[in-house]
Amino acid sequence: MAHNDPLLAPIPGADTRRLNGVQVDVAPAGSGRIKRVIYEPGFRWSTHMKASVGTELCMHAHVGFIARGSIGIRYADGTTVEFTAPQVVAIQPGHEGWVNGNEHAVLIEVDFMGDTAARFGMSDRH
Repeated sequence: MAHNDPLLAPIPGADTRRLNGVQVDVAPAGSGRIKRVIYEPGFRWSTHMKASVGTELCMHAHVGFIARGSIGIRYADGTTVEFTAPQVVAIQPGHEGWVNGNEHAVLIEVDFMGDTAARFGMSDRH
């Protein structure tokens, strides 16, 4: 990734983690945290994260803004949604996700750990 691009550059003071094609930068903000999630082209949750996480679907809520790229989401009931930058994102727990196209997808999220769906008044499962 190009570090001369401010959207991809290191974030001073953030905790940076990399796992299976995803970079997550996390910084505290009040009672929650702000996350920048960078997904590599070709990323698919079921292929790259399912075994590490141990659940059939991603059980986290994601609320924020897709700043670059495009992601697809499919819920267990078959509903599909696509988010393409620039777009607000609100994804309920219980989904599969993937990157569309050949560009990194960059998602900026507001996160309350396991309490995100409830704090935003979302269902705890789609």
